[in-house]
Amino acid sequence: MLATPTSSLSIAIVRFSALGDVLLLVPAVRSLRRSFPTATITWITSPLAYALLQGLEGVQFEVYDKPRSLADYRAFYRAYSKRNFDVVLAMQANLRINLLYPALHAPVKIGFDRTRAREGQWLFCNRRIPFANTHLADSFLAFAAQMGADTSSAEWNLPVAEAEQAWAQERLKGLPRPLIAIHPFASKAERNWLFERYAELIRATVGNWHAGIVLTGGNAPAERDFCARLAAIAPGHTLNLCGQSTPKQLAAVLAQADVLVAPDTGPVHLARAMNTPVVGLYAVASPVLSGPYAAQEYVVNRYPQAVRKFLGKDPDQVPWNTRVHHPDAMSLIQTEDVLQQLGRLFNEAETECAPFMLRQAQHERNQKIAAHPEPVEGLVQPLSNTNKHD
Repeated sequence: MLATPTSSLSIAIVRFSALGDVLLLVPAVRSLRRSFPTATITWITSPLAYALLQGLEGVQFEVYDKPRSLADYRAFYRAYSKRNFDVVLAMQANLRINLLYPALHAPVKIGFDRTRAREGQWLFCNRRIPFANTHLADSFLAFAAQMGADTSSAEWNLPVAEAEQAWAQERLKGLPRPLIAIHPFASKAERNWLFERYAELIRATVGNWHAGIVLTGGNAPAERDFCARLAAIAPGHTLNLCGQSTPKQLAAVLAQADVLVAPDTGPVHLARAMNTPVVGLYAVASPVLSGPYAAQEYVVNRYPQAVRKFLGKDPDQVPWNTRVHHPDAMSLIQTEDVLQQLGRLFNEAETECAPFMLRQAQHERNQKIAAHPEPVEGLVQPLSNTNKHD
């Protein structure tokens, strides 16, 4: 244990990286904040991450682009030349970031274990977390545990303002329920599912459940084209928001969806943070490492089959971070696999009177009100507590 609850420590956290990894770090930050209420927590991160994290209470953000030149490194070193921290949590391990750690002055610098301290990170740290073949979120929580923080629970409570919530509600209000969010693109093409399988999925969900579909994604031309083609399959049931949302607006959209279908990509963790169920599509990497944290009951996991078929190895014997870099790995996931998971989710929700069923009733009520502006005898009263985050 490095600190007590009354310690007035100055803690620096370093994590730039992609949105998904940054989201998985938030529970560790929450743990530190709860355990050390008088500590000063400074998170050094990227502009994109800050766009999502801005407003996270009890955290000071210092925002930089990842260094790309000697001038960038000089500027960073100058900015921290006269500053001191008590602890640096080196929660990212690659060469470009590793070279920033000497600029941060602290008697204690905690990094990854030697197995995961990639590209020489161990040279810049004097303490390390223990190795464990666990989810990435657990590895971040291990940093907080090393400090003596209580890591018994994982909490996000992302700051999403009323403006973002209203933005999402306005755009989603005409779609039928249940509402299925689909984020079809990952940062690496090998993780993407086949277009024709997404098309089959949309047709089946509209036919089986009269579902609404909201498509989300980035602004890359290939991604926007992919979503536009999917949107044309069931235009009366589909809203295409690909390339049209900020990170916080995307969080609000996923919070109001009943489920997200997506491959191994950042919005999986964003949906998890907003308490929205995820049907994750995994074959390239194990969901044990990067799936929706502690909520994998609806994941389609074809990673073991991919390891056997394309690597010719026993999935129980491969190293913890083994990936299946094969263009056909994701084709092991069938449309029926995803439909079965959605069916389980919707059937369980119906049995338990879960939030999406309440939202369906609210949606039908709103349609009646629109059709009958004057009070109608027998019209149901507004439903309360329909938000699954209350």
